[in-house]
Amino acid sequence: MNSMILEGGAFRGVYTSGVLDVLAENGVGFDAVVGVSAGALNGINFISGQIGRSARINLCYVRDSRYVGPRALLRSHSVIGFDFLFGEVSDELDPFDNETFFSSPTKFYAVATNCLNGKPVFFERDHSDILLAARASASMPLLSRFVQIDGVPYLDGGIACAIPYQWALDAGHEKVVLVLTRQKGYRKEPLSYKMKELYYRTYRKYPALMRQLLSAQQRYNRMQEEIEELEAAGRIFVLRPQKPVAVSRLERNVDKLEQLYSEGRLETLQRLEELKWYLQV
Repeated sequence: MNSMILEGGAFRGVYTSGVLDVLAENGVGFDAVVGVSAGALNGINFISGQIGRSARINLCYVRDSRYVGPRALLRSHSVIGFDFLFGEVSDELDPFDNETFFSSPTKFYAVATNCLNGKPVFFERDHSDILLAARASASMPLLSRFVQIDGVPYLDGGIACAIPYQWALDAGHEKVVLVLTRQKGYRKEPLSYKMKELYYRTYRKYPALMRQLLSAQQRYNRMQEEIEELEAAGRIFVLRPQKPVAVSRLERNVDKLEQLYSEGRLETLQRLEELKWYLQV
């Protein structure tokens, strides 16, 4: 079995959109796709076969107050307007192909963080509301309310497991492809005192979640070190930006987003044959 793991990063995910569009255009598929945060939203469109949809939505609506900003926060209880995304956009403005998504033979998992025990949960597509799980996966801490699923509060999957390559390896997947949204060598800076205070004030009633938030930077940096080792050993294949990403999580500069999308496309095209050789397709 082979699998593709999609990192989050909010609007840095337009890089992933470029990668996935090239893969879809060239018929490169996977047995399983695992998406975290923005990676989950990208993964949904990849499996539905809607080439360009993820990029179109972000490029067309990033400056729309219904999608990003205070109005979205009031409407969806999140700085990203999920009600708009999964409502007007998916139903009318750029319809989502539910039939293809739910009938695809590719397994799909959206990773969200259980805020009661701090553990990652891998929601499979056959869950009663996988789209709600994808919403939970992409709900950023401090900028979104909890998403309730079966009576349990969830937030961004990146809190507990930003890049779940180990899950794929432990599951026995022979070929694992990672799509990352930061360049090789990137490491996160330690949390500031102000950020720690914000987390404490907001989530002090959720100690397991707090522990994950406060340790996320160290765990992420260890993951990056392990990824580089696995990549060098040929155990995994990694697609990532080749230079520092100048796009912020809530970037609203369309030119920057278009450039990052183009970089994702170009870098995938340049490594397409190498990827096919790795996957033996």
